[in-house]
Amino acid sequence: MRSPQVIYLDAVGTIFGVRGSVGQQYAKVAIDFGVNLDEQVINSAFYQNFQTAPRIAFPHLLQAEIPRAEYEWWRSLAEQTFSQTGDFVKFADFDQFFKQLYDYFASAEPWIIYQDTLVALDRWRKLGVNLALLSNFDSRIYSVIEALEIGDYFQSITISTEVGSAKPDALIFKTALTKHQLDQLPDQAWHIGDSFSEDYEGANAVGINAFWLNRDRRPAKNLAQQTAQIIHLLTDL
Repeated sequence: MRSPQVIYLDAVGTIFGVRGSVGQQYAKVAIDFGVNLDEQVINSAFYQNFQTAPRIAFPHLLQAEIPRAEYEWWRSLAEQTFSQTGDFVKFADFDQFFKQLYDYFASAEPWIIYQDTLVALDRWRKLGVNLALLSNFDSRIYSVIEALEIGDYFQSITISTEVGSAKPDALIFKTALTKHQLDQLPDQAWHIGDSFSEDYEGANAVGINAFWLNRDRRPAKNLAQQTAQIIHLLTDL
């Protein structure tokens, strides 16, 4: 296989993940507000609402309006989660709780870098391959990767809220390709991510050589997944 000019990497679930679980981290912050939460119940409700929420992208907003839109997107998701579990009414000041929660997830504390990540990033950098982040994330990504001390690995960062398009839409991939002058040469790039539909199928659709990072070794659900280029660790490549 020809070496790529650039490797695009998804963020959450690919190079780093939530420490423990989302429910665990939400419960940790809630304690500061005198509220005890069932971590598993919160975690389940969060993912139910996350999966049905619109993708985090704001195509018709001015750049200056995006931070507020990001904040409100996550606040709405949190309110739906806590309302579903019956915990919303336990907070004397939910807005203050959410502000602390939002800022907390901009720090390193709730995140963990996967063991294979730094090994892979160091090896690719030594080989002279350009590395780039390509994620359905918000602008907190910049503070998160700096706090995790991995920001220097990446020559570009492309996120859905800034592009106004979220994976698997073609625009976000094409925007990332343009940053590396690969608009007409998508096959000279790789993309690695943990979502089959958003990362693997989205990248393949624009001609990028894609790899599905199946960390949990989930069984293939269909022929498309059976025939995909699958890796279980970043160091598999």
